[in-house]
Amino acid sequence: MLRNPRYDVLFEPVRIGPVTAPNRFYSVPHSSGMTNRMPRTRAAFREMKAEGGWGVVCTGYVSIHPSSDDSPLPYASLWDDDDVRTFQLMTDAVHAHGALAGIELWHGGGSVFNRTSRLPPLSPSGIAAMPTHLGFMGRVQPRAMDAAAIRELLGMQAAAARRARSAGFDIVYVYAGMGYLPHQFLLPNWNQRTDAYGGSVANRCRLVRELLEVTREAVGDRCAVALRISLEELRALPGEHAESQAHEVVAALADWTDLFDVKMDSGPTDCGPSRFSPEGSHEATMAFVKSVTSKPVVGVGRFTSPDTMVSQIRRGVLDLIGGARPSIADPFLPKKIASGREADIRECIGCNICISSWHEAVPVRCTQNPTIGEEWRRGWHPERFVQAGARDSVLVVGAGPAGLECALTLARRGFDVALADGAHALGGRLLFETGLPGLAAWRRVLDWRRSQLEALPNVSIYLDSRLTADDVREFAPRHVVIATGARWSRMLYSPLEIPVGEPQGEGVFTPDDLAAGAQLEGPIVVFDFDNHYLGGVLALHLAQKNVVTYVTPAGHASEWAVLANERPQVHVALRHAGVELRTLSRVTRFEPGTVTLADLFTGAETRLACRSLLIVGARFGEDRLYNELMREPHQLERVGIESVTCIGDALAPGAIAHAIYSGHDCGRELGAPASEKRYLRDGPLQG
Repeated sequence: MLRNPRYDVLFEPVRIGPVTAPNRFYSVPHSSGMTNRMPRTRAAFREMKAEGGWGVVCTGYVSIHPSSDDSPLPYASLWDDDDVRTFQLMTDAVHAHGALAGIELWHGGGSVFNRTSRLPPLSPSGIAAMPTHLGFMGRVQPRAMDAAAIRELLGMQAAAARRARSAGFDIVYVYAGMGYLPHQFLLPNWNQRTDAYGGSVANRCRLVRELLEVTREAVGDRCAVALRISLEELRALPGEHAESQAHEVVAALADWTDLFDVKMDSGPTDCGPSRFSPEGSHEATMAFVKSVTSKPVVGVGRFTSPDTMVSQIRRGVLDLIGGARPSIADPFLPKKIASGREADIRECIGCNICISSWHEAVPVRCTQNPTIGEEWRRGWHPERFVQAGARDSVLVVGAGPAGLECALTLARRGFDVALADGAHALGGRLLFETGLPGLAAWRRVLDWRRSQLEALPNVSIYLDSRLTADDVREFAPRHVVIATGARWSRMLYSPLEIPVGEPQGEGVFTPDDLAAGAQLEGPIVVFDFDNHYLGGVLALHLAQKNVVTYVTPAGHASEWAVLANERPQVHVALRHAGVELRTLSRVTRFEPGTVTLADLFTGAETRLACRSLLIVGARFGEDRLYNELMREPHQLERVGIESVTCIGDALAPGAIAHAIYSGHDCGRELGAPASEKRYLRDGPLQG
């Protein structure tokens, strides 16, 4: 297929100082959860983006010195020659596909606590970040940097830049964003100095300018020097000589950098979930930058639409289209646009499961792309599949996330696939959940897989087909995959933090009841100890017509969602919807008209008016069909069924990402010889 000519502008080369990006697709620095202890995994992950057509592929944040230690979070480091060798794997892999490699050199300053190195943290004025999220709390205050400490910092940056050049990088960053050390110098709340590095905008820019200077001296004319800068807070501060201090900072630094990589100031605004942040949401803050500088500008906005990308270029907002989450969801996005296959783009849904991976200190995960992070360990490629040895028949029972992904993967391997579901449409849990407030973008999980399946000649789809064990045996495929999902339980929550008991009588509901059309009478109590998104979303949904109280044993609404950068927006949304919030509480009794709550720690009781109790808590796999089939193995053998596999929520209930991964894993490995079932263990390079 030919490329649509209106997208030609996206494939123009862009000069960045002494180097040239082959196109406008720029995979910006983002965390991958892959530290220097996983060099092969990291190199393969970044290489896949270069193979997929991204013209520039960058690292995540890379510490320049042990005084910038973000443990236990998974940061990378460039402290010595051993680190240089680990990054050469990446640069060689990226260069093999004609892309440029960029490295984000980073010092966390007063936003990190050096838990492992135990060196005193650094900051402009001795001020520390004091967040409320436990993972970011620390018990040490930073030291205020004196003139000697500033000279040492400049030396750290210069040494790391020289190592970056030796490792083969083409673009070397100074990172002045997200509350890290250079950014702290730019912000008046952090920087309360009275010397040449504090006070006026020009003085507060001094350290960043000097970091850019020493970086350029270190890399010479071989590498471009990039400045990554957060502008959200500066944009809100009135300038003395321009509209805002952001305008003044960009103008002051424009002569010292080859590229501006612009972003917001915090995770919830910079990487906002699609529930609260639409595509291109950064534009209102960042659109001014190109009016202040002639240097190329890259920025993000969860861009998945090529028309939106072109608009950003044509209207002079950006020169390069930054991609973090979209480059994870589909590393081959640029090549699909280049070949006229826009419909095949696996679009990011903005669920932020990828970001939660970093908070959990594991390699990056993705709901849409189960191969991410498995390129080296499992040998998975998002666009290539090892063909099955024989064109066997497979029956997949259940067309939710796991069943859809498994059926698609099996079909791409050459199996004859029958996909059956008892509902009138494909999608399983997605049919209900994507109709709830803020989750419309998540329908891409269903829409993309359905369109891909419908284009394949070796797939048959049977809807309104609720199969029994006898039906499966009569169908007599070679292989059976059970993907029948999970059911929500009415169980309550124990002080021991496990589900217990079930309230009896009418008026008790689960999300399954709402999905089936149940109408709840107010006032409603939503009791959420699932702690992900659904409890909060259902509270918003029900609050459109009812008085709703949200109750959770956790300290915040949708507690786990803090890992996905959602906590602030969740609380704001509940407040705006008029939902009352009761934290650190559990439901102990329900009688029509009244629900009894107990304080999680003291046991003190409170009673609330309640006609309907919605419990969003424990889930259990719907594995009855699987168990029925496995109870009579001789019957399976009699009809020629060689294997029965249980996957997804039916096997182990989890997030949609877990179901997709389970389905993909089964699709890759079903019928494969042991020699192809790869599961490698990464480790540091040996000197």
